[in-house]
Amino acid sequence: MQKSQVLLVGAAVALLVVLVAFGRTIPHSEKKAMPTAGPMMGGQEQQPIAFSELLATAKQKVPADKLLLINSLENKVVRGDVKTQQIAAYKQLYASWDSLNQLPIAAHYLGEAAKLENSEKSLTFAANLFLEHLEHAQDPAISKWESQQALSLLDQVIKLSPNNDSLKIQQALLYMNTGEPMVGVQKLREVVAANPDNLEAQLTLANLAIQSGQYDKAIQRMDTLLQRHPDEAKAIFVQAEAYRSKGDVKKAVELFEQCKKLLKDPALKAEIDNYIKSIQ
Repeated sequence: MQKSQVLLVGAAVALLVVLVAFGRTIPHSEKKAMPTAGPMMGGQEQQPIAFSELLATAKQKVPADKLLLINSLENKVVRGDVKTQQIAAYKQLYASWDSLNQLPIAAHYLGEAAKLENSEKSLTFAANLFLEHLEHAQDPAISKWESQQALSLLDQVIKLSPNNDSLKIQQALLYMNTGEPMVGVQKLREVVAANPDNLEAQLTLANLAIQSGQYDKAIQRMDTLLQRHPDEAKAIFVQAEAYRSKGDVKKAVELFEQCKKLLKDPALKAEIDNYIKSIQ
């Protein structure tokens, strides 16, 4: 899975998510579950931080000479009546804040430049900046704001590239981890409706079914996929996990062994062996 994408890990059991690459697929006990609903504060959904608040707090830590430059660039953005001038100023602001290691603010300005450029490359790169920082964000208000920024950028780039399933899946995963899981599920269903052979989307939906206790649905989805791709190790692994989760350990072990035979990596085979021992 690409670094920019958001990983889903089962809450009840440490489910794997096998997306894009078959690497490090065995569930690890130290993995923490990411939320599939928005963070709650006092019984209410966490609200995103206002960018003005984030910016004001960051400016308090900026040396005077750097702050003077930043304020000057901000004025250029406001006064500029030519799009190219605004894009240039936003990119300079991005570079300034990036040099100060203020990554969320830097990403904001690069995102503003990307929106004006309106190209698939620039919008995707800016969205990925937010997604990369999300992996390390501690403040839920900042995480919520970053998620919204990334979703907005992905919306714009998908309009430019409506047939790019990878972008749609990336957006769906983000929705599922920011309080709107059903929106994400619906987007994944749209992808598989248009392209039933999209492995990434099919595996994600199967894992979501396992997480919600719909083991037979996950098994059926993988059955259908394996009819067309009988040697797809990732699908076999997910199906095995579905059987294990519903209590059919014998069938799960049989499928894990089948999956192992399709792999060439000795380390992955060893991990599956260890996992089989842990469930027997």
